[in-house]
Amino acid sequence: MNTATHSGNPSAQVIRSLLQHKHELSVYSKYAPYALPAEVTELDIEAGYLVLEAEYSGSDIESYISDGYLSFDIEALKTPEPREREVYSISNVAARVLKTDSTTYRLECQLPRSVFVQESRGEIRIPFILGMQARVSVEVYLHELSIPGRLRNLSVGGCMVDIDIADSIAITVDQVVPGITLEFPNGESFFAEGRIRHMRPFGNHGYAAVGLQFTNLTAAQSEALFHYVAEAEREAAYRTGTNDKLSSHSPLFIPGAKEKKILQREEQERQKQIRQSPMQRGVLEVAHQLQVGLMYMKTRSLFPEEVLYDCADTLLYLVTQDRKSLLYALAFLRDEPDWVRHAVQVGGMLADMMLLRDPHSPQVREAVLGALLHTMGKPLLVSEKLPSLKAHMKPYQKEILKGHVEALRDKLQALGWTPSPACLDVLENANERLDGSGYPVGKRGGQLSEVVRLVSVLKMINKLTNERNGIPPRSPLDAYRWVNDASESFDKTVLVEYIQHYGLYPIGSLAKFSGGFLAWIIDIDAKGMPIKVNVIKNLAFKDTNINSCLTAKDFSQVGKLEGIVNPGDYGVKLLKV
Repeated sequence: MNTATHSGNPSAQVIRSLLQHKHELSVYSKYAPYALPAEVTELDIEAGYLVLEAEYSGSDIESYISDGYLSFDIEALKTPEPREREVYSISNVAARVLKTDSTTYRLECQLPRSVFVQESRGEIRIPFILGMQARVSVEVYLHELSIPGRLRNLSVGGCMVDIDIADSIAITVDQVVPGITLEFPNGESFFAEGRIRHMRPFGNHGYAAVGLQFTNLTAAQSEALFHYVAEAEREAAYRTGTNDKLSSHSPLFIPGAKEKKILQREEQERQKQIRQSPMQRGVLEVAHQLQVGLMYMKTRSLFPEEVLYDCADTLLYLVTQDRKSLLYALAFLRDEPDWVRHAVQVGGMLADMMLLRDPHSPQVREAVLGALLHTMGKPLLVSEKLPSLKAHMKPYQKEILKGHVEALRDKLQALGWTPSPACLDVLENANERLDGSGYPVGKRGGQLSEVVRLVSVLKMINKLTNERNGIPPRSPLDAYRWVNDASESFDKTVLVEYIQHYGLYPIGSLAKFSGGFLAWIIDIDAKGMPIKVNVIKNLAFKDTNINSCLTAKDFSQVGKLEGIVNPGDYGVKLLKV
């Protein structure tokens, strides 16, 4: 387990331990709409003096400094494989800002002498640092939905929890939650009712920080909570080396049999999961930023125009840089929430097809933004009646979900943001059909633009080739047949154009070969046949991954191509970080 040396500023020591690994630092403020990336340029361990450098083109850098204090997160990914994520959040650090050129700022910080933070109500907040871990379950709707997370700090008043940003759609600030359960490594647990106090994006790998307040505590709960806070304080003091009298870990943080099994299982899963290329990480970043944008809309009553246009611009940039690599990377969103995966995959394919039609299309940027936004109304509808978008939905829940277009339109109106005509066209009409069978209005062929006709085919093929609401995915060929048979609803010429570009074995599909091998299709020829694959698994050894690229001349090593298969049927998953 991690411990720090016994000399110097404890906060600086924690920061130094994280700087040894690949890391990212973000300055945040409730007065600033977005987190500000920064880099550490100086760190004096003894004096606790920290200098950050940040690039900022705006005129309100002061919004990140409140009364001479700033707050920041550090997120580190430990190597070698499998990568383990560790974070440290530190708030209200004394700082001053110096402008060194037109867009560069030097942030000089004096770190606190203790890692323990005294809150405004006099309570001491204990950060979970240097490998301290505890699991959290937040019950959002009684007996309906619970969200897992990691404990990041603890006080007798509440805690901060690190959750998957995909789960944040179910909660809002000031929401009362019927249960918060903390489970410590030795197996002891604490339960209390609570309230969501704040929520923000956390780091750059698809997580959110949620501040929780404990409520309606009994005397016995308060006594137990004081004990757990005291033990957490002891553990943090031991790991930072600030108390020479401590010679061992708190019993609370010594893993019991249950925790050891969980840790072992998590490590085995990380070992099995597939690594990501830079292009895949770029596409995943678009998916995460789309969820960050949703969070800003929900928690700050702000339309994050810059964040969302940046998502559209990123997809357009990736298409023009290497369209085939982008098509390959889009397939690796399979484990993201359906509304996000669908939006980014459709947005990426729309960018590709529109630019293939016209490399100088004046509408493509706005149309792609519309595609990225068009499913965002779905998470806005999450409520007690529709507690999750993940579960198999009942008929009445599917009807609720059909209101997602109006829900998004109403939200944009409330935020005072008006989409351009090209963006609005996709946003409002993506679910309409030529025969009037679509929604929300039931428009017909003559009322639908050329772009919407394209989008509707892209959406349907995407829907059919991905698992949704418990329905297994179809093969590309079966999806094409389905759309062709529904010619009264979809434009057949668009379907033909799609097949000409992407073939019967689209890039990013998982192919099965007669030799018992699974391989991702990386490239296809002009006839749509695979010419390059990445072999990832020999089904004779299901628990072992392979990472071997083959070109067509070497396909004899894996046998004949049998067809496209569902990755979920073979347990093929991706690593989140």
